[in-house]
Amino acid sequence: MFASTTVSATLLLLLHGIRNVRAVNHQVIVGGPGILAFTPTNLEAAVGDTVQFVFQQKNHSATQSSFASPCVPIAGGFDTGFHPVPDTQENGPFPAATLEIRDTNPIWVFCKQANHCSQSGMVFAVNPGTKFAAFQAAATAGASTASSASSTAAATSTASASASTSTDTTTVTQTSLTMSTIASVPSAITSTATTTTTSSSVGPTTHIVDVGNDGVLAFSPSNITAAVGDSIVFLFHAKNHTATQSSFAQPCTPLAQSSTTGQVGFDSGFMPVASNATAIPQFVVTVNNTNPIWAFCAQTTPTSHCGQGMVFSANAVESGPNNFAAFQANAKAQEANSTLSSPSTSASGSSSSQKSSAIGTRSASGTLALVLGLILGLAL
Repeated sequence: MFASTTVSATLLLLLHGIRNVRAVNHQVIVGGPGILAFTPTNLEAAVGDTVQFVFQQKNHSATQSSFASPCVPIAGGFDTGFHPVPDTQENGPFPAATLEIRDTNPIWVFCKQANHCSQSGMVFAVNPGTKFAAFQAAATAGASTASSASSTAAATSTASASASTSTDTTTVTQTSLTMSTIASVPSAITSTATTTTTSSSVGPTTHIVDVGNDGVLAFSPSNITAAVGDSIVFLFHAKNHTATQSSFAQPCTPLAQSSTTGQVGFDSGFMPVASNATAIPQFVVTVNNTNPIWAFCAQTTPTSHCGQGMVFSANAVESGPNNFAAFQANAKAQEANSTLSSPSTSASGSSSSQKSSAIGTRSASGTLALVLGLILGLAL
């Protein structure tokens, strides 16, 4: 860990295994076949409740905004980033983001995909009271007079239209946003009461993994054994790191790019953390089977963190050839070979292509660059 950081109350409860909270989980479907909407569009939630955004077909986000500017991200607010789901993926698994409610102030949300907010009114609210209809109307107020080529332009026109209609302000509060993958979505969308109990001696184990602690380019511990149902909590420290799933054969390439069978794998996205930050982003993988899990840090500036050996594994078979030490050595060797081959013309073209791909991935996941907790349930 970097100096002078404070673990959030939620994480402290998780680490000490003393959380036993009665809460309601509200499920919200984002998008769907031919649907540009959050379903339901708004709800009332109490402190301790959770709101689970389940992303379906197309490419949507759940991004915090304000009542005055519905289609403009609010500074310091949460943002799930984009979650593309192909039309053919009808039965899941679907990516999901769970928001923990920590106060009863209104929370205003929109999809930042181009024109979804400004033209289709794709907005959502928690605890809006009687103001949701006005919030949605403000989102689409500028659509009839302006055509936007991007969500940013649409948001600008919307902000101008809505600013004159309300003086309501939005307070950004500390939130815990967690990512997961769910196998399927119930046919009826309901809010269900759940009891969450975490114990260090009974049930699944929580494995804490520090990412970049004390400025060291490493996961600590870098190799663990986890059972089905266990959680792996990646805690991100100063600098800017990721926890990205890869494969033994290609340690420094996201599984989504190297898989020949359509596997996507988990990816926390980049987590920039200031040296004086008081909140530690977290990303949690839930283990669904005991197959080996391979991961790396995708940062390449100023040098490849993976190439420096910043890799991680869970359930590597240490008695066989595909053990952690071999995985790490493979990561270093591949990066070294890539560097050595770059002077030649053909190799330079290959290297340029790989770099472009990496930049594209970094840009796409850059929308997750915010200080909040992220949790992903691994579904392999």
